[in-house]
Amino acid sequence: MTDELLNLPEYEFNIKREHGGLVIYDELRCRFVALTPEEWVRQHFVHWLIAERGFRAGLMANEMSIIQNGIKRRCDTVVADRTGEPLVIIEYKAPTVTVNQKTFDQIVRYNMVLRARYLIVSNGLVHYCCRINYDEDSYEFLPDIPHYDQL
Repeated sequence: MTDELLNLPEYEFNIKREHGGLVIYDELRCRFVALTPEEWVRQHFVHWLIAERGFRAGLMANEMSIIQNGIKRRCDTVVADRTGEPLVIIEYKAPTVTVNQKTFDQIVRYNMVLRARYLIVSNGLVHYCCRINYDEDSYEFLPDIPHYDQL
């Protein structure tokens, strides 16, 4: 899995074998987590956002819990604005998973709770960013993922 090529730069990670499987250190959660294909995408994407798009690690959370219709769910990554309000929700899929309408339906359900202004979906190969305009009840897909200061 660690040799899977993604449409993201390569980064150095702390990976080790534990209990018969590989684990990777998640700097946002400050602990080792199972290295699944989805986690490989998450770690690359988070590093890319910080290194290339000016996102601040202190405003990001991986596997953030929310309650939706009485059911506990976890958002893959949530990025806050400078006041601590949700600004971006990111949903990751493994590189072998096609990003489709079902993927967007999932992130939109999470956003019914958080009301973030941006939704990002990535399988490590393709990345989509959508800006929500709540005043006009509309959305638009952006050609690229903006720098944090442009959000």
